[in-house]
This record gives sequence, C-alpha cells and structure tokens, in this order.
Amino acid sequence: MKTGCIELANYKVISFDKIPSTQTYAHDMIANGRGADHIAVLADAQSAGRGRYKRTWISHHGNLYVSFILSCEERDARLSYAVGVAIAETLIAFGVTPTIKWPNDILIDNKKVSGTLIEYSGRFVVIGIGINIKTNPTVNADYKTTKLDNYINVTRDDLLNKLMRNLDKWRNADFCDVRTRWTELAAGLNRNVKYRGETVELIGINENGALVLRNGTHYMLVYGDEITMDTIIS
Repeated sequence: MKTGCIELANYKVISFDKIPSTQTYAHDMIANGRGADHIAVLADAQSAGRGRYKRTWISHHGNLYVSFILSCEERDARLSYAVGVAIAETLIAFGVTPTIKWPNDILIDNKKVSGTLIEYSGRFVVIGIGINIKTNPTVNADYKTTKLDNYINVTRDDLLNKLMRNLDKWRNADFCDVRTRWTELAAGLNRNVKYRGETVELIGINENGALVLRNGTHYMLVYGDEITMDTIIS
C-alpha cells in the first residue's frame, strides 16, 4: 500500500508500507514511462526483496529498503565504488566505523550491515540499497550479518536523508577521490581472497574501476565477478 510521496534532499520519495520489491517497482516505473531522475522508491518491508545474483533479501520492518532511479546514459563500473563510499560515509556520519567489501557491501566488525544492487534500464540506473537498522537476517553460519541498533541509535529517515546527500556527492566526485576513499575503507586489501576457486591477492582497483588481483607474478583485472574472503588466511 502506498503511504506517501514527498520531496526530500532533492529526491521525490515514493513510500510504501509493504511491496514485493522497491527495485522491481522502480523498473516498472521506467518501463511505463514514469521513470525520472532523482526518484526514490522506499518501503517499510518487502515480500520479494532481492540482491545480487537473484539472492533473496530478507526484508522485515524496521530497516531501510530503498531504490534510487537516476539518469545514466551508459554503464559505468566505477559507480559501484561511489555508492559504496556514499553508504560508508553515511554510517560514519552517525558514529559507526564500517569497512567496504568489494565492491560495495558494507561491513561492521566483519559482519554485513548493508548491500547494494545496481541495475541499468534504458537511460536510467536503479540503485537498490538495504541497510539493517533494527533487524538482521540469519542466513547461515558462514554469512554473518549485523544491525545498526547494536552500535548506534538512528532513525530510518535520518539515515535516508544523509544517504541521499552522500549519494549525490560521491556520484559527482572525481573518481580519483572515490578510489582513494574506497581504498582507505576497503576490507581485505593485500590479503588473500577466493576468485573462481583460486586463492589470489586483492591489490585494489584501477582508474577504470576494475578490481586488481594478483596470482604470483600474474595480475588480473576483474569486472563484475564475485570474490570471497579466504577463511584460511588471517
């Protein structure tokens, strides 16, 4: 059920009590010709929330679930890093010390507190962001999550307001600055990670947004694949 439509931090915010997915709703708006730059689709809860690789995003009441529709003429691998930095800086503003797991998962104490799904549609990009505030899902023993309530007292609306401003700031920043800040906040740099079943070293990102990995003397540039932290190497 739709609960409101307001202007906030230069965004038109369309809010719902509960819908299947803010991401799907945003795509439907674009497909129906109602998409426009700086629209935010917000929901108190989702019945069919989704993350990367079509994974289910458990979406109980009390957290932040939002999808941003933004003008974007072409795909840009660097966008993921700007979004990650924007979310991290938002949490920092409220007194939390996060790290970023490539490319833009946000961790606190090595536990996931926020995830992002970036999808392109025509001349728009849809950026879906979920941040655990009051609840965090139990997935499995190897997939640890946390919530902001364990660390700070913050309302969803205050978090959203700051996130919108940081999203605009870092999307429009020079990528050199984004890359520097992402590197400062990145988890696992110069440590071993798993990539396609092999143990490689995570070196960083280059000026085009490619992930730089090293296997012995061989360097690899990776776009869009998933890596996992090697649980054997401390």
